[in-house]
Formats: sequence, structure tokens, C-alpha cells
Amino acid sequence: MLVSFEGSTLVDWTVYAKARGELGSGFVRILGYFREDGVKSVGAIETAMRAQSAAQMVIPAHTLKGEARQFGAEPLAALAEEIETIARDCVETRDTPSTALPLVVKLRPLFDGTLALLDREASPLAERRPAVGGFGRRTPTMFGQR
Repeated sequence: MLVSFEGSTLVDWTVYAKARGELGSGFVRILGYFREDGVKSVGAIETAMRAQSAAQMVIPAHTLKGEARQFGAEPLAALAEEIETIARDCVETRDTPSTALPLVVKLRPLFDGTLALLDREASPLAERRPAVGGFGRRTPTMFGQR
């Protein structure tokens, strides 16, 4: 069952930082693909829900799940996975995905909130806070102090 998520719990920043490091200069481009694919996936899931078509939910939910995990958006990935699982079960039992409706209703706001956090963090204008302590790092000091 999905729990309400707020603020920083929408993104695992350790996973995000790892992806950013691994993708290097391609990070912003890949994040753009996530945005485009995510908008399409969320729309396709909503359309499939309106049509009561479980089969049409499976692929967009699966895609959203994988792409969200790549950026550390675990709550979004978990919600997409729940929708995918329900849809797959409904395909097997030849049932409508009506039990997924409450989850589909939560999907767009969660996607939008998650994307806003990812975009804010990816912005070249985002404030970068240096890690405190550790090898080669000084702890922050006040102006004029040493």
C-alpha cells in the first residue's frame, strides 16, 4: 500500500547522485527523456484506466517503474509497480483493472511532485552544498574565520 510522501522522501538522493555521476554530461539529457517518457506513461495509464484496459497499462507502468528507479524516485517506482502488478493480474484473469483506480489517481500528483524535485536539483542554478568533513574538505566557516 502506498504511503503519503513529502519533500525529500520522494527521491533517494544517494541513488540520484550515483546516477548523476555515472551519466556525467548526459545526465540532463537522460532526465529530459525521463520527463518525456513519464508524461507519456502517466497519460497512457490514465487512458487505459478510463478504458478499463489492463493490457494497455502494463507497458507504461513497467517503463515508468524502471525509469523512476534509475533516478532514485522510489515512491513513484513503487506506485508504478503496484499498478503494473494489478494490470498483469487482471490480464491473466481477464478482469478489469478497477482495483487500480485509487493508485492511478495518485500517480500524476506523485509524478509531478517527483519531477519538480528532480528538475530543481538538476538545475545549474541549484545551490550545491559541499559535504561537511571528510578527506580534503574543510568544515564551513563564517566569513573572516579560519
